[in-house]
Amino acid sequence: MLDGQASAASRNPFLDRLRAGELTLMLGIRSSRTGDVVRIAREAGYHAVMIDLEHSAMPLDVAAQLCAIAGDLGLTPFARVPEREYGVIGRLLDCGAQGIIAPRIDTADQARIVSRACRFPPRGQRSQLATVPQFGMRPTPAATLNPALDSATIVQILIETPAGVASADAIAQLDGVDMLAIGANDLTAELGVPGRYDDPRVRDAVATAAQACQRHGKLLMVGGIADLDILEDLTSLGVCPLQLAGTDTDLLFTGAAARAGKFREWRSAPAGAAPAGGAGR
Repeated sequence: MLDGQASAASRNPFLDRLRAGELTLMLGIRSSRTGDVVRIAREAGYHAVMIDLEHSAMPLDVAAQLCAIAGDLGLTPFARVPEREYGVIGRLLDCGAQGIIAPRIDTADQARIVSRACRFPPRGQRSQLATVPQFGMRPTPAATLNPALDSATIVQILIETPAGVASADAIAQLDGVDMLAIGANDLTAELGVPGRYDDPRVRDAVATAAQACQRHGKLLMVGGIADLDILEDLTSLGVCPLQLAGTDTDLLFTGAAARAGKFREWRSAPAGAAPAGGAGR
């Protein structure tokens, strides 16, 4: 929920948290279809969720419900939209998304289309409405609603190609763009070294984007890297403390594999011996 109309129109607590250097954890959601995953994220200590419509077949109405639930529970809901599907942005924002992540952006013109889809006139071209989950679906005058939602909406441009890196400065200076992000998985694939996050060109790309963000007062995150030593090095370049700390599919597999391993250990152990950590419930 927006914490008061006046304050919502003048600041963005999520961005303020990142600028203050506070570790901020985001859970990616690809396969889950109920609000339980959002509740789990909150109880596990996450601060945001990222509904992934780029890499899933999730229906739009499910994504909308997850966004609204996250907002009600005090988490910041982001939605990663399908590549170049700009028309879906307004529908997600109308239904409770507070952040839009646009993948595979290569040029400032592409980023401008995204930012304008996220803002009301005159800054953009978001279509007018009067009721949103953030205001409890209460009809709200545009003079109050528009500046509050514009301030609360976070636009993140995902750079995943050398062309995008080359455009980082032009993208970072755009009004309406709040954050840039380096998508390390796609970037390493584009560079011909898939999964090689220690390739010097990855660090160079992050440095280029970080410098662009610093020049224009924007934030930069890096996604797709779980190696904490590499992340520590990249953070020193000026990367903000927003971490995509796993997706529901990855975490489910990890947990399921660990639990199965315990039972295999139990069955292979000598009679009467219990596996380390117990079999669980």
